[in-house]
Amino acid sequence: MAQAAEQFQQAFTQSFSKALESFKGLDASAAGAGFPAMPEALPEIRFAPERLEALQKSYTEEALKLFTQGMTQSPALPDRRFAAPAWHDNPVAAYAAAAYLLNARTMMGLAEAVETDAKTKNRIRFAVEQWMAAASPSNFLALNAEAQKKAIETKGESIALGVKNLVHDLQQGHVSMTDESLFEVGKNVATTEGAVVFENELFQLIEYKPLTAKVYEKPFLLVPPCINKFYILDLQPDNSLIRYAVEQGHRTFVVSWRNPDQSLAHKTWDDYIEGAVIKAIGVTQEISGSPTINALGFCVGGTMLGTALGVLAARGEKPVDSATFLTTFLDFSDTGILDVFIDEGMVKYREAELGKGGLMKGQDLASTFSFLRPNDLVWNYVVGNYLKGETPPPFDLLYWNSDSTNLPGPYYAWYLRNTYLENNLKKPGKLTVCGERLDLSALDIPVYIYGSREDHIVPIGGAYASTQLLPGKKRFVQGASGHIAGVINPPSKNKRSHWIRADGKLPKTHAQWLEGAVEHPGSWWTDWSQWLKGHAGKQIAAPKIYGKGKYKVIEAAPGRYVQAKA
Repeated sequence: MAQAAEQFQQAFTQSFSKALESFKGLDASAAGAGFPAMPEALPEIRFAPERLEALQKSYTEEALKLFTQGMTQSPALPDRRFAAPAWHDNPVAAYAAAAYLLNARTMMGLAEAVETDAKTKNRIRFAVEQWMAAASPSNFLALNAEAQKKAIETKGESIALGVKNLVHDLQQGHVSMTDESLFEVGKNVATTEGAVVFENELFQLIEYKPLTAKVYEKPFLLVPPCINKFYILDLQPDNSLIRYAVEQGHRTFVVSWRNPDQSLAHKTWDDYIEGAVIKAIGVTQEISGSPTINALGFCVGGTMLGTALGVLAARGEKPVDSATFLTTFLDFSDTGILDVFIDEGMVKYREAELGKGGLMKGQDLASTFSFLRPNDLVWNYVVGNYLKGETPPPFDLLYWNSDSTNLPGPYYAWYLRNTYLENNLKKPGKLTVCGERLDLSALDIPVYIYGSREDHIVPIGGAYASTQLLPGKKRFVQGASGHIAGVINPPSKNKRSHWIRADGKLPKTHAQWLEGAVEHPGSWWTDWSQWLKGHAGKQIAAPKIYGKGKYKVIEAAPGRYVQAKA
């Protein structure tokens, strides 16, 4: 038994080391996006003995069962990659898939059994997951029974189409997740009627045409993440958060970020806070004639909005009456899977490379975020596009997802160090931004905080942490699904659920909050809409023209800036 255990450990430790070594090549795109490769010298791998013994026992039993039934009985394949009948009808393919799943479970079990610090363990877990996802027999034409069957049925046409798709994607520089030819910004996405009423080198400000006879006196400004384009909030009329806000009677404005080129390669976090977010707040006030406004920040846009409000508070200014933070980090204590990429060495490298100027390429960032969910956002499309010769169906959200944006290097380097690495935003007086000492505990305004339950970009615990940081009256709501699908969930679809705690209590942790929360069917938008109306003031006649005084229409929405490709 001891000898068998030793052999098992040797065999799988070798495979484990290969997985970690292969990750050095696999994460080339991640390194290009500012994320670190695995260390050059891998640490000696040690496993918890009792867990290793349990894994060995389980593996031996399952492998023996699989070998005994051989190819006479189709094994269970509880994985959607092998759900097609062709896998079960082909004994060789079914056996290969079952063996792969067994090895994958064992390798992930070994990742859990590694004895090391938490960050290293997370990195090992991530590396093994990437390797196993890449090694699936479904990713190879010689092993993919479904793709082979289709090739036979189409007399090779599917293979020819797959090659055509591959050449197309190589030319465009990314794997197609949808048929991008079916979408055009301003034509069938980002179609809510409005006009650009202000622009500078960083952003355009869009004002939307009212859809109601009366509007609330306090205008509503949306700040989307500058890592993406604003039209995730305005995809189609029936799933547009922007249009929904306009329909509810809010005089709505949105920041449309410019896609940085070399002329903006020197821009800093301070430049974006002062010259974009604070500027957008001021212009919205001037155009509306309202001394205060309501604002919403989404993801990094929320982090920037929170920073801007902190700067304004330090100046004794309070132009925003209420703020909504959607899937936003202000406290970066719990960053989830993204934590595996951030360490001092990586941040210093990026500071040396980009801290004085340069561009963080949008496609590198997009590729890295896709590999956070490799089976869903990478290999699924490799198999469909290239092995089966399929054209992915039209999907507005995935079209937006492929429309990446660059970031100025100094902005990016500052963000990495002061948020993900050192978590300085939450520390009163630690940061000086735009010449002001930042203290988010001074933001004593009502806030609506939303987090998505399955979010892999801003984990639900990270979103909830803002409830413990901000001092004003707070409302926290949890939605179902992930970072984007959870947010873009209009009431008309009647999909998913959201959770609310009726007593309004906000205990220290999200887990404690959830104990007293109640699930409600459908979208969280209606709850948020009622909350926002309570802070929007009285209703007044809707304006007949865009802008006011010196602010004239520059061009129709969605404007030029959103059209620029990375």
